[in-house]
Amino acid sequence: MSLRESLSTPDAKARYVRRLFGTIAGRYDLITVLLSYGRDRAWKRRLAGMAEVRPGAQALDLACGTGDITFDLVRRGARAIGLDITSRMIDLARAKVTAGRAPAAAGFLVGDMMALPFGDGSFDLVTAGYGLRNVPDLDGALDEIRRVLTPGGLFLSLDFDRPPGRLLRVTYLAYLTIVGSLVGLVLHGDPDTYRYIAESLRRYPGAEAVAGKLRDRGFTNARVVPVLGGLMAIHVARVGGPVPAPPAGAAGPA
Repeated sequence: MSLRESLSTPDAKARYVRRLFGTIAGRYDLITVLLSYGRDRAWKRRLAGMAEVRPGAQALDLACGTGDITFDLVRRGARAIGLDITSRMIDLARAKVTAGRAPAAAGFLVGDMMALPFGDGSFDLVTAGYGLRNVPDLDGALDEIRRVLTPGGLFLSLDFDRPPGRLLRVTYLAYLTIVGSLVGLVLHGDPDTYRYIAESLRRYPGAEAVAGKLRDRGFTNARVVPVLGGLMAIHVARVGGPVPAPPAGAAGPA
């Protein structure tokens, strides 16, 4: 089955994404550095810095991978849980804790952001790194994120974007296709492994359209923060309602 066929329906995309991230998990940290020219960690720290973390805030990091954003949130004082659909990613995140390279207070579990295993209003903060573009049903994922956030809760998401200008968009997608193909061929013997990024972007509505979907679902102040000249983007949106008060007796940042 071709890559385009693998992304042609929600069910097919869900199966493909599960296989893909299971394959690349062991090299995920390396690849994010290579494909971002070393900027990935800075972008994630920027997102965490925008999260307005209050000491003791309940945070959920979706598509957490090996835990970069989850760990950043814990360092800023959150009680954070990282969730990823790929069990190998979760194993690698936990291994960082075991090795003493990350905060022990971070929790991790395998789960699907299309059906979050949490009650309504469970979290003050939800984050996602490269997650929305990969879900088989974007609207359904946004509904789940809205459901588990408290009134006044904050959502932030980092991902690739589709430049609005046709020339820049075509050039960007061509670059991602060529570089992704070469890296996939060298590391995995399969050019489709990272060519997936460009192909998924062709089906992604773009950051401004996603902000519109957030507003349709009851998020307020939904905005797009351009990153790397608009080739990447951070979404920031808050659930309508009063901002929750800090939890009583919350500990300060670690």
